[in-house]
Amino acid sequence: MENAPIGIFDSGVGGLTVARAVLDLLPKESIIYIGDTAHSPYGPKPLATVRSLAIDVMDQLVDQGVKMLVIACNSASAAVLRDARERYTIGRGLPIVEVVLPAARRAVAASRTGRIGVIGTQATVDSRAYDDALAVAPGIELFSQACPDFVELVEQGVTAGPKVLDVARRYLEPLIELDVDTLILGCTHYPLLAGVISYVMGDEVTLVSSADETARDVYRTLVAQDLLRGDDAPPPQHRFVSTGDEAVFSSLARRFLGPEVDQVEHGIASGTVTEGAR
Repeated sequence: MENAPIGIFDSGVGGLTVARAVLDLLPKESIIYIGDTAHSPYGPKPLATVRSLAIDVMDQLVDQGVKMLVIACNSASAAVLRDARERYTIGRGLPIVEVVLPAARRAVAASRTGRIGVIGTQATVDSRAYDDALAVAPGIELFSQACPDFVELVEQGVTAGPKVLDVARRYLEPLIELDVDTLILGCTHYPLLAGVISYVMGDEVTLVSSADETARDVYRTLVAQDLLRGDDAPPPQHRFVSTGDEAVFSSLARRFLGPEVDQVEHGIASGTVTEGAR
């Protein structure tokens, strides 16, 4: 089982920031990544819809024989985590790592004043998942801001320039006025905009990437459950699947993740994966 791949999914390319962080931290591990681009973005959708979509994708990953599941999407984490743990961890013995709690934990450690901001999709903000995650931390005030246009910009491959700067200023000025000293990038697309977000927020504000913190939790989970890939295992192999246009996904994936994206397969809603290199 330890030589099986790690299953990672997101609504699109944003979760590749998690995949990149996992590969950097665990270069011997294999991954299967599914981007549910046919239904992206998840953010504006009702939580019940996101839950159904996420379960379908995770069923695909489990059918491929993964050793753990990584929910690399804040909207899906907020919508499906409890159901996923019952279905896969209790039901199948598969550990699950998500993106909300690791980022919340790091933000508490990083904040000097206790004034923490979080930016995310509308679904993530409405779910109050970060409010719940931070509720047990004393002296913390959380201020949330939905930034739906950020996902669309990243999915279009637009991560710099005047348009991105204007959108960032519009979304982030309320958090600047609230004097937050730490900002959680509460969507795995957002680290791809970290440059402009940091520029607008200022150097005194610490950015917390859910991608980096999630990768650390993946490492800790694999070690704790003795699931690290063996030293005598063959070289890792990575598979990337898009439920939408694999050519578009492939272009963005190579830009955001790198040469590990050798080919992209096409996944369909029935839960099967078909070969379709682009």
